Amino acid sequence: MSTPWHHRYAQRTHGMGSSMIRELLKLTQRPDIISFAGGLPAPEMFPVEAFEAASSRVLRQHGSEALQYSTTEGYLPLRELIVEKMGRYGIEASVDNVLITSGSQQALDLIGKLLINPGDLILTERPSYLGALQAWRAYQAEYTSVPIDDDGLRVDLLEEALCGGPKFMYVLPNFQNPGGVTLSYERRLKLIDIADRYGVPIIEDDPYGELRFEGEHIPPLVVLDADKLNGRQYTQNDEPHSYFKGNVIYMSTFSKTLAPGLRLGWIVAPKSVIQHCVMTKQGMDLHTSSFVQMVAYEVAKDGFLTAHVRKIREVYRERRDVMLAAMSEHFPSGVSWTRPQGGLFLWVTLPEELDSTAVLETAIANKVAFVPGETFYPNSDSHNSFRLNFSNARPEEIEEGIARLGQVLQTVLDAEPALAF
Repeated sequence: MSTPWHHRYAQRTHGMGSSMIRELLKLTQRPDIISFAGGLPAPEMFPVEAFEAASSRVLRQHGSEALQYSTTEGYLPLRELIVEKMGRYGIEASVDNVLITSGSQQALDLIGKLLINPGDLILTERPSYLGALQAWRAYQAEYTSVPIDDDGLRVDLLEEALCGGPKFMYVLPNFQNPGGVTLSYERRLKLIDIADRYGVPIIEDDPYGELRFEGEHIPPLVVLDADKLNGRQYTQNDEPHSYFKGNVIYMSTFSKTLAPGLRLGWIVAPKSVIQHCVMTKQGMDLHTSSFVQMVAYEVAKDGFLTAHVRKIREVYRERRDVMLAAMSEHFPSGVSWTRPQGGLFLWVTLPEELDSTAVLETAIANKVAFVPGETFYPNSDSHNSFRLNFSNARPEEIEEGIARLGQVLQTVLDAEPALAF
């Protein structure tokens, strides 16, 4: 007799669901579909030859170490490189503040496992990153959210949401996924002030911060938090980097600057938080792949990563510009979109009466794909928006795909109310 497994699943699995993006990627593997759905970097920018040489060098010089178990915290030279790299953006840390994770998705899962009890309220942007929402639903989190506009999180609406007592805030300040918008400097200062007054910590997710194409760099939230706290008096027991006593845990990844297949991310936090994350990670996978960490370090060191990121910026800037120009030419009136200064995405808003999930069916029939916006809303309470990725497709594919999508949108608008929500 077969076991009825569905009766044995843990209660926390009831809120789980498959990622729409993962499912769309399966569908859009067909070569005739131009897909703007995934958050995929440009594969032709992956430094394959550098990885090939680094892999050979690691195996030749450090093979026994690379293929052995290692420490949970991560490969020390790689953590030192991350500390140095973050320092150029004003983030002061020691290697004891850094934990290497198996991609930023594991970092999100670690944070959920460490901080979230069933029923805890998490405050996010609206819309917000689907991967975080999916990770924390597994821990039975509930959500409250604050809308974004062209300057990022609407901090003027934040205090009302904080009255619900959220466990923490989750914010993507740079070229937000999915919106593509950036939190302004003025709003960052106000956010740090409000978080301090209410005693609510911030999880700062910054996978795209290095991919700025235009405009001035804006300090990360963790830096502004440090500046605020450094004006206070401390006791002799404070850590040398005393701002890690503050309100911000920072996380980032190599997925957008080197290659997502590495599955390498990191968390920056107070040493006590890192120690708890280490214990949590040991129950997951013991440690992130030694070999992958060592190869990534060999590739990234000696200034290679800095030069490589400059090349990526230029490629993505061109593709963003091509997409924006094509949208201006082909999208019908009544449709609006964001104009990101960096990153991988932009956000399209349709007239309120339209349902982007229904529009997607027509789009796929016309061999073009996007991600409907509903999945990015914590409570699935908006239906007339969608996300476009501009980093993966080549310029000529972008022009053709946006032309197809523009025709789809015009057809949908002409056919109202057939595809209305």
